[in-house]
Amino acid sequence: MCYTYRTVMNTKKIAYFLMFSLVLGFAGFAYGASDDTRYLVKSGSNFWKKSFGVRHQFEEGFTTDLTDWQLRVARMFGVELIPVKKLYVLPDYSVVSESGSIDIKAKTSRAPTRLLPSDQVPWGVEVVYGGQLLSDKPSGGAGVSIAVLDTGILKTHLDLKNRIKECKDFTSAKQSVVDNSCDDKNGHGTHVAGTIAADGGLDGKGIYGVAPESSLFVYKVCSPNGSCWSDDIAVAIRTAAVNGANIISMSLGSDSESSLIKDAISYATGKNVLVIAAAGNDGPDVGSIDYPGANPDVISVGAFDVDFKIADWSSRGLNSTTAPDSINYGDIEFAAPGVAIESTAKDGSYIIMSGTSMATPHITGLAAKEWQKDALDPDSATRELLHMFSQDLDPIGDDDASGLGFPHL
Repeated sequence: MCYTYRTVMNTKKIAYFLMFSLVLGFAGFAYGASDDTRYLVKSGSNFWKKSFGVRHQFEEGFTTDLTDWQLRVARMFGVELIPVKKLYVLPDYSVVSESGSIDIKAKTSRAPTRLLPSDQVPWGVEVVYGGQLLSDKPSGGAGVSIAVLDTGILKTHLDLKNRIKECKDFTSAKQSVVDNSCDDKNGHGTHVAGTIAADGGLDGKGIYGVAPESSLFVYKVCSPNGSCWSDDIAVAIRTAAVNGANIISMSLGSDSESSLIKDAISYATGKNVLVIAAAGNDGPDVGSIDYPGANPDVISVGAFDVDFKIADWSSRGLNSTTAPDSINYGDIEFAAPGVAIESTAKDGSYIIMSGTSMATPHITGLAAKEWQKDALDPDSATRELLHMFSQDLDPIGDDDASGLGFPHL
């Protein structure tokens, strides 16, 4: 009996010592994590949850940020750890110079901002409308909610502030989700949101997106430097689906797939949410498409210029090696305007950017405008309608660069 008592006491002492040591290790989640310290802890143990802190809970475990010391302790005790993947917003690949030429080498450069847009209906929005918007303004999207997972938004931008329905920050180090916070310190998310839903502002002098009557769920999942943790993205996708988003738009990507994001996409599509993502800016090699765009449950979008020529840097799919006229793993589905796209800027003005990030919101806006709300499966019905609206681009057929072509009115 004495031996059993001492064994129990020793076990408790070890547990208390370990807990105390872990606390001294300063969990990254509680005090701010370094760049590459997030892990999926494949355990349901409350002890490890209390020791490390829980950022997000998943079926297979929980995610957290670990210090080097905590990492060593976890491995010492045989705790299974899987590094959490990072994704990145896809940077604008080109900039318009003062002469009007395109410099495709300036991968992260941006054109000067302006106080007013040079064109209230940018060329990309106009061609989505079939080139018929010579005097009328865009319309549509009423009653449709779009979750934009990106770097946030400038909530006070005159052309966007009336479109914002929800605002959440999934990037905070001290709290996994912060409501009513989505400030954009990068500019990428504000630009994407404008192409989808900018409404010209109450004065009517601003810029217009494809579906200016739609509502935005602005979910900040990427930091100011453009990096995005896959667990934050996965939780944002699930949150969007639960909160009633019809469409999820993601202008971000990675060379390989995240199982957390893949599972979240399956969850969302199971709730009839249409998911759209950028193909990436890693072209022109075949198979250079990024995830989550390469997932067949996701509409992937490449980029073309004002002459309908696919940009060299627009990622290519595997369409030439898969079954034609169907969506398979690694396929591009559509192409859209993505070169020299003017939209809303993070300082309240307007800016020109290029990339498949800029192409994606054109398709998102069109899907919102044509949302088949009365269909049994509105996401599938809307996707099929986009196929019907698609115009084949060069090269002919279901190709690696543009997939089924360019959907427009």
